[in-house]
Amino acid sequence: MKELMLGNKAVARGLYEAGCAVISSYPGTPSTEITEEAAKYPEIYCEWAPNEKVALEVAHGAAVGGKRAACCMKHVGLNVAADPLFTISYQGVDAGLVICVADDPGMFSSQNEQDSRHYAIAAKVPMLEPSDSQEALTFAKRAFELSEEYHTPVLLRMCTRISHSQSIAEAGERKEVPQKKYVKNPERVMMTTNSLKAHYRVEERTQAMTELAETTDLNRLEMGDTSLGIITSSTSYQYVREVFGEKASVLKLGLSWPMPVKKIREFAAQVDQLLVVEELEPIIENHCRQIGVDVIGKEKIPMVDELTQGVIARCMGQEAKATVALEDAIPNRPPVMCAGCPHRGVFYTLAKNKCMVYGDIGCYTLGVMPPLNALDLNVCMGASCSGLHGFNLAGGAEHEKHSVAVIGDSTFAHSGITGIADIAYNRSNSTVLILDNSITGMTGHQQNPTTGKTLRGEPAGQIDLEGLCRAVGFRRVRVVDPNNLKEMDKTLKEELAAEEPSVIITRSPCVMLKDVKKAPPLKVDLDRCNGCSLCMRIGCPALSLRGEKVEIDKTQCIGCQVCMQMCHRDALIV
Repeated sequence: MKELMLGNKAVARGLYEAGCAVISSYPGTPSTEITEEAAKYPEIYCEWAPNEKVALEVAHGAAVGGKRAACCMKHVGLNVAADPLFTISYQGVDAGLVICVADDPGMFSSQNEQDSRHYAIAAKVPMLEPSDSQEALTFAKRAFELSEEYHTPVLLRMCTRISHSQSIAEAGERKEVPQKKYVKNPERVMMTTNSLKAHYRVEERTQAMTELAETTDLNRLEMGDTSLGIITSSTSYQYVREVFGEKASVLKLGLSWPMPVKKIREFAAQVDQLLVVEELEPIIENHCRQIGVDVIGKEKIPMVDELTQGVIARCMGQEAKATVALEDAIPNRPPVMCAGCPHRGVFYTLAKNKCMVYGDIGCYTLGVMPPLNALDLNVCMGASCSGLHGFNLAGGAEHEKHSVAVIGDSTFAHSGITGIADIAYNRSNSTVLILDNSITGMTGHQQNPTTGKTLRGEPAGQIDLEGLCRAVGFRRVRVVDPNNLKEMDKTLKEELAAEEPSVIITRSPCVMLKDVKKAPPLKVDLDRCNGCSLCMRIGCPALSLRGEKVEIDKTQCIGCQVCMQMCHRDALIV
């Protein structure tokens, strides 16, 4: 049956049809929906793991146990999973193992726009790149076949435009794959001679798959006008066809690593000029130059930001096709924390106390936005804790009395625990704020090990944050309601003044959770309001100035009463 299918949903369908039995993932835009869609199939065991390294290790363990398995993550998640990836590549697999990684050109929801193709090359594992939903479904199935035929994990590389766009895909039936029997093999213990032998096998496998790249239908040749030939892949293929139509000759690489050699040389010999169109890094371009094929690449096509039809057309000296635009200018809407977000009181208090704030990855990254302007920097998941420790080692008491780390509950479970263990063990006088909003917020409300529920909402083991912090060596662990500004300010001052490491857990659920009760919106007593704008300092989108008076948007206000605590004239009322 054919249907209009989201790219990520198509991947999930492909995993299902391929007989995948286990999926372990960590949510990360733009990959999250793959696992959420797969969880709708009762035949697949699906879970949210604490982080991507654990997810890949779980999936690999399932493959060792004889079942087809997969894990899904965004591009920066592959950094976390890189450690097991490289060794699993050496060990090889018997049951299929597919690693779905979604890149984010343009950084719509990421801190960088790294190119995951580098990992395929470095880890010496094959990579498939679909260019629409049908290919996403088909390539997921093919990935398992390649994985088992060549005894290798396979990377399935998505990107934002393929993950989050819809196109027609045809669903098929699930293929139940018999479980492979586990056979003990000491050579899989990666040490000394075993590792060296494994490296030889990996190089032989790469050579075999390079030969496959010459003939596989995953790499498609579409001949047209031979005055211009284009080598491309993924979403860039769609842009190429929209700009050049059916005229240009195109070599579309679905198996983007390893790449063919003869096929590219033969294609180059048939065209007058050869152009490589690829997003981000010059991976295809460098390969072409390495095998002696002259191409036009990044001197024409940009290496930063995502490509579009218009960008490619302008780069090639063509007029971009007209796009549909509204007549009225639409003002930009900067990202902002939701009205009633429990993080708002935290960042207001931190800014008020002029703290250096080492941030982390999550909704609370928005604490950098005006008028709060509270965040100093962020690096990666969990870096706030270990980074604060280093910052305080450099500055001693001068830093320790004015600096904090902020990290969410999900990110803390992901990779903050080892950071606070380092603080407790090596005794820097550091203050860590765990912003516990009872969910993984930024990626769309996924459960995590601190919520007490599984991916499917079933009861689960739950991390006791207070108990865990004490267990790793913190004697000072405080829990505070971040919507109570006086309590928040008092607690922060006390912990910064303490002469030992401390943790402050700010506990209040995300206001967007369905089971969180909202209070009636507040009102403005216009007789008392003098337009002083003190309440505006918390940056709540439900508040605005209309003339000389404050106005409350009733559709956004959830009655958290944080703004009431800012007003000295009692002009904001229930």
